[in-house]
Amino acid sequence: MFPVSQDSGSPLELAAGGPSISRRVLLGGLLTAYTASLIPWAVAQSAPDADRGNFLALSALIAGRQSLDNDLAMRYYDALVAADPQFPATVTALLTLINQQQIDPLHLQTMLDEQHPELAEIPRKIATAWFLGMVAAEEGVKVLAYENALNAEIVSDVLKPPSYCIGGYGSWANKPT
Repeated sequence: MFPVSQDSGSPLELAAGGPSISRRVLLGGLLTAYTASLIPWAVAQSAPDADRGNFLALSALIAGRQSLDNDLAMRYYDALVAADPQFPATVTALLTLINQQQIDPLHLQTMLDEQHPELAEIPRKIATAWFLGMVAAEEGVKVLAYENALNAEIVSDVLKPPSYCIGGYGSWANKPT
């Protein structure tokens, strides 16, 4: 363990000439490590390129999950890029803004609506893809996931997606007990 100085001035020196750390540096390092452990994209999956990595990081932040289905993420990304070729650039711009201003995810959409309307649709598109499994396209809406969409996964311990019959044929007609 390194000696720590009691003041924020010059660090204590070891008699043998070893390294020393000021209290401010030590506390700053611990605070940084703790904060990084709370950020979802700090543990995001690897991606084949920077644009897809930015999408995964922003998706983790918006969905509030540290881990997302990588194959599904790539399908969403491809569909979102097909619908809007500028999507990768706006995702990168939004992620840069979030990192620079340390925006709280709970206040992200309100802040974007008020201060950055050009980026305000991005979280909505990403949330719709992840939670509903749908992406808007020129020819209508593409459904990319149903039972794997987050709205079904979140409640899967209790509920099944509506199209799946829990009982046999006609069981829906019987009065509940």
